[in-house]
Amino acid sequence: MLYSGVQIQSTEARKREKGSRFLTGLKSKREKRHVESQSPERALKVLDTVRVQMQISEAADTLIRRRLTQYEMVKSGGRIDIPQLSLALLTGILRSDFPSPKSYLNWKNRQANVLQEFLASNHTKTEKQVGVLLTKIRTLEEWDIKLSPSERSDVLLSLRQIVLSSSSKPGRFGMEGETYYWTAGYYLHIRLYEKLLCGLFDILEDGQLIEESEEVLKLLKLTWPMLGITERLHHALFSWVLFQQFVATHAEESALLDYAICEVEKVLSAEVCDDREVAYIKTMMCFAAGNEREIRLNLLQSIFMSISSWCDSKLQDYHRVFAQKSSLFVRVMTMGLSAGTRDFVSHVNIKIAELFLPDESAAEKIKTCVKKSLDAVCLAATHHAVVGSSKDNMHPLVILANELRLIAEKDLSIFTPIILRWCPECAMVSARILHQFYGERLKPFLKEVTTPSEDVRKVLSAAYSLERCLTQLYSSACKENNSNYCQDFERYPIAEISKSLLLEWVVAQNDRILEWTGRTFDLEEWEPLSSQKKHAASAVEVFRIIEETVDQFFEWHLPVDITHLQALLSIIFHSLDAYLTKVYSQLVDQQNLYPSTPPLTRYKDATFPMVKKKVVESSVINDVIYNQLDDLTTSKLCIRLNTYRYIQKQIALLEDGIRKSWEAAILLHMDRYSTEETRETLETTNVDNEAVSELFVATLDCISDSASQAIRKTSDFLGAKIVFWDMRDSFLYHLYHDNVEGNRMEGILPEFDRVLNNVSSLIDATIRDLVVSSIWKASLEGFMWVLLDGGPSRAFSNTDIPMIEEDFNMLKELFVAEGEGLPRSSVEQEAKFYHQIMSLFSLKTESLVQMLMASSEHISAGLSRSNKHRQRYVGDAHTIIRVLCHKKDKEASKFLKMHYRLPPSSEYSESPGENSGSISSSSFSSPYVTDLLKKSASIRWSEKGQNSFRSFRKKLQEVGWS
Repeated sequence: MLYSGVQIQSTEARKREKGSRFLTGLKSKREKRHVESQSPERALKVLDTVRVQMQISEAADTLIRRRLTQYEMVKSGGRIDIPQLSLALLTGILRSDFPSPKSYLNWKNRQANVLQEFLASNHTKTEKQVGVLLTKIRTLEEWDIKLSPSERSDVLLSLRQIVLSSSSKPGRFGMEGETYYWTAGYYLHIRLYEKLLCGLFDILEDGQLIEESEEVLKLLKLTWPMLGITERLHHALFSWVLFQQFVATHAEESALLDYAICEVEKVLSAEVCDDREVAYIKTMMCFAAGNEREIRLNLLQSIFMSISSWCDSKLQDYHRVFAQKSSLFVRVMTMGLSAGTRDFVSHVNIKIAELFLPDESAAEKIKTCVKKSLDAVCLAATHHAVVGSSKDNMHPLVILANELRLIAEKDLSIFTPIILRWCPECAMVSARILHQFYGERLKPFLKEVTTPSEDVRKVLSAAYSLERCLTQLYSSACKENNSNYCQDFERYPIAEISKSLLLEWVVAQNDRILEWTGRTFDLEEWEPLSSQKKHAASAVEVFRIIEETVDQFFEWHLPVDITHLQALLSIIFHSLDAYLTKVYSQLVDQQNLYPSTPPLTRYKDATFPMVKKKVVESSVINDVIYNQLDDLTTSKLCIRLNTYRYIQKQIALLEDGIRKSWEAAILLHMDRYSTEETRETLETTNVDNEAVSELFVATLDCISDSASQAIRKTSDFLGAKIVFWDMRDSFLYHLYHDNVEGNRMEGILPEFDRVLNNVSSLIDATIRDLVVSSIWKASLEGFMWVLLDGGPSRAFSNTDIPMIEEDFNMLKELFVAEGEGLPRSSVEQEAKFYHQIMSLFSLKTESLVQMLMASSEHISAGLSRSNKHRQRYVGDAHTIIRVLCHKKDKEASKFLKMHYRLPPSSEYSESPGENSGSISSSSFSSPYVTDLLKKSASIRWSEKGQNSFRSFRKKLQEVGWS
């Protein structure tokens, strides 16, 4: 205060002046703030803030201000130091000025202690005298009761003479403003200034600077000449105070550490004109404990050693301490290296920027921290592995590998990028330590590995994951140093051991999956899972076990090659192929669905209404097949079709998942020792990709093709079963039975409509058209069966053909369903052939006979098509014969009797009056047919033509049609 030039006023005077200035105004807040900052009032406010921060009461403050004001007025000049101030206070302040004897005694003893610090230890000649005088002051009864005022004045005068004699002595180093007490009482000066600096922190909030901190700092600068504080000492002491506050907040207020680092930077960057300050600082000796003995250090060395020791204690366990405070790690590292790697007195001109260079001292210190921190964290990880193995029922090596991998990952992502600034090879050090630590424990385990047990799988996987992470950590240092990857990082022999074990495991899964597939198939009832999931539950279960196996395969996280992929795809192929075979094998031979083809007959109008012999019969089917057909309902067949489709979809998803997992595995297991992709590596990769694609084609694509084939065959079976089995009575045996007009298609269409609606609601939308198309084709075949193979109950006249064509068009429209069914183009395309068949019924008998003769020549020449079911064509002799048999025409009947000896439709045996061997040409009413028959009996018919008819008749007899 004495040096501040601020007029000291009482509290009452300030209150009076405040009232007069209350209405001063009409200035902006900025102007008011600027004026206030430069006004005496503002300075007094700052002083009052210091008082509050120093926890001095207003009464004590008033007392001390008054006494100092009196001292300033009688002071004749010269320097003022701490001993003079203490003596001035002892002289002017009485016991009666204090509220209690205890407070007075504490204050008086404090002043005596200050004088003793300055006088007793630095004045050997007067040390005894000083001690006696100070004892009188400390003794309450003697000083305030026994001694008279004059005697107390004599005591204080004696002390003043000693103080003034020392104050007049010159400084030791010739620094500007230096006094004798700079060095004589530096320890007290330093503590006093440190206490003043602590006043910058709010007493109510730990670690928070007060708003007036900058102004208080300017005020504190006025004490430098009295306390012997230089700019360098100020920055050093302020950094120490800031750092202590940071530690006191449990390292939560990182901003304080930032401020402390800034102060350290100022200490290191301050300019020094000569060596006088260096010599002065060296005299400020401190004692510190180290290596079980006391170390003598100067003040700066002591401060920075204390800071460095705290930082080292944290950095040597940085994995644990900074696990959740990575941003604080770089600050502590910066402070630790700044405070612990330099001689701050002998190298005073070193710039702070140099600390960020990888010099030897910083690198060695960091390596030490890395090793000690890793030792600590590895020890903790080992303990956790031992405890966790019994608790979680897991092998200790698995837990240890996972713990170390987390450490390495944190090193790679958090710590290493920071440490690289000072020690580029620190990542190599970390990787080697962790790799060696785990390797020593893994090696005995690997020697005992013989089978792919669960423990073996987990340990190998965890160890390999750890090694990949360590490899990446090691390589990061090589990239930082722009060097090729070093080969001295010896890897664990996991790849060699795991290759055969992984193959053995994959092969073992084959029997397990096949057994599970058979079990789930046997339980299948062919009911949909839900209205949205219309496939079978067994297929879902099969894919679940397959996907579980695939996941387990890639969860090994071990080196894999194409042999492993081939084995995996092979067991998937055999599992799905076995399932598809089981499903498809439940179908019966489709030929069992079709009715037996009735014998050939010829129409005879007189006896047609009464069919006496040999009605249409079905093929002989045993009970087993009957039961199978009854069990293969439309619903269950639709579920099978949906299941095939589900397999196709899942195959695509499975392939996509395996490809992605395989590519990720290959990328993950690529040799990270190689930093460049050579041409040979690229060529090998391309070859491997082609081989992988071929494997998928040979396995999963093959299964998908098998499913497609099963869909086609089952769709055909479903269509045939609906038409030729389920609707046999209503469609095959009812349509046009006895006559056309009374048994039309319109009576059958509602049932067709119900069947199609049922199928559409059951079948997967993606194959609906395919299935409906199969029903349409079967319907066409059934319609053709009615026309050509309907037996003696069907005969069609020329007047029936328009009604048949109308019925046929009605059937087509049912499947088109006004645009909501099959595409009209596909319906018409399939119906084209059947239109041609119907057109044969409109031809005259003469034309049909001529066509039959031409077709017979083809049969004789061996050019005819096979006569299997559903293999007809318009010019086929068998088709023409059937048309003639069902044609309600006497000429056709007579022609068939004469040349093929076919019985009439009422009975298969000839009547007694009829000659089965031949018939005269006069019995034919048509001149054309009569003429044709005459020609057939004459020599003008070539031998080839005669042979054709005989050959065709013989074939008919062989198949039992005549």
